[in-house]
Amino acid sequence: MSQERVEVIVVGAGPAGVAAALTLARAGVEVVVLERGAYPGAKNVMGGILYRQPTEELVPGFWREAPLERAIVEQRYLLLTEEDAIGLTYRTPAFGEPPYNAFSVLRAEWDRWFAQQAEAAGALIATEVTVEDVLWEDGRIVGVRAGEQGELAADVVVIADGANSLLAQKAGLARDWRPEEQALVAKELWRLPAEEIERRFNVPSGQGVAIEAFGAATGGLLGYGFLYTNRDTLSIGTGALLSELIEHEVNVSDLLDRFKRHPAIAPLLDGAELVEYSAHLIPEGGWRALPTLFTDGALVVGDAAGFVNPLSREGSNFAMISGKLAAETILEARALGDFSAHALSRYWEKLEKSFVLQDLETIRDVMPFVRARPYLLRDYPAAFAHSLRHYLTVDSTPKAQKYRAIVETLLAELGPSRLLRDAAALVFRLAR
Repeated sequence: MSQERVEVIVVGAGPAGVAAALTLARAGVEVVVLERGAYPGAKNVMGGILYRQPTEELVPGFWREAPLERAIVEQRYLLLTEEDAIGLTYRTPAFGEPPYNAFSVLRAEWDRWFAQQAEAAGALIATEVTVEDVLWEDGRIVGVRAGEQGELAADVVVIADGANSLLAQKAGLARDWRPEEQALVAKELWRLPAEEIERRFNVPSGQGVAIEAFGAATGGLLGYGFLYTNRDTLSIGTGALLSELIEHEVNVSDLLDRFKRHPAIAPLLDGAELVEYSAHLIPEGGWRALPTLFTDGALVVGDAAGFVNPLSREGSNFAMISGKLAAETILEARALGDFSAHALSRYWEKLEKSFVLQDLETIRDVMPFVRARPYLLRDYPAAFAHSLRHYLTVDSTPKAQKYRAIVETLLAELGPSRLLRDAAALVFRLAR
């Protein structure tokens, strides 16, 4: 690559980077994607849920040919104590037929397919290339340096190198991240025959279930566990903020092992065979930890920009739409012949009009609210479980007496002043 030049360089072949490259290539832009893995998806990890509508903005009708696992027709939320589980379930057959809502996917297969769409449009994807730094000229970014492979110049560099974006830091767009701004997640893939998955989760062929679990799923730490059904495997994982793992001296793999042993989870894995283990960081700093998203000659997209909504487990849709909006910004700048920070600032304006920044702003106070109350995922699940067990135990106790006992249990375990303070703080934050 030494001394070569292209119009746009994209660093990272995840959903954000490929979305940018696909949009640019379709417009006739000379774009090169530099990926450090052996192939797109080789080093990429996520829980495994892909959303139909945002993806279809990039590849209409993709679900007819893409390597998808199952259409998600049921969502379960579990609040766990060490033994008990309180659940909320939503299921609809509408999500199992066009237009779909979401799918379970395996990144190694999906990312490779998605990258092929960009290549078919004219993008060049170079694998096993590790970008070490950006190139500067007269105070603006003009390309990248990739070790032994040399330097590559461009009008614009799209930084899409993931959660721990060293390139965004070297470009002066991001500071060192803090432990409370990243979650560490451990994930395993367990093989189970398709027919057994369908029997165990009560779904027809091709349809699946997504489960998110809180409370004892992470030992009361701020995080959650998940289990998603694939075609003939199960994706299961758990994770928590890195700061909490450090403070409590907990290994995320140990959290996952505890989660798998929970009485509500263990039967779902019974007889399955472990085939893969992975771990990865998720940016969860939210609105307050956003880096600078543009500068002269560069834009930041996807996880590198911190575009994740941990409250609704959304990340792939943020990534792809941010990549698409970055590409549209570059196309406008290209028409003007101006790749300055002023021209590329249109990226921020586009993000503000989209769900990306609007959603991050909406939940900006949620993580600080929960971090300030470490007992939320420990005391509240236990108190609710004790109350439900008492209510559902049928004996000779009059119901009026049971109701009084439940109220007394909640007040005793949670404290009336704490309940009032938490409720008031939550209403205040949601009303802002």
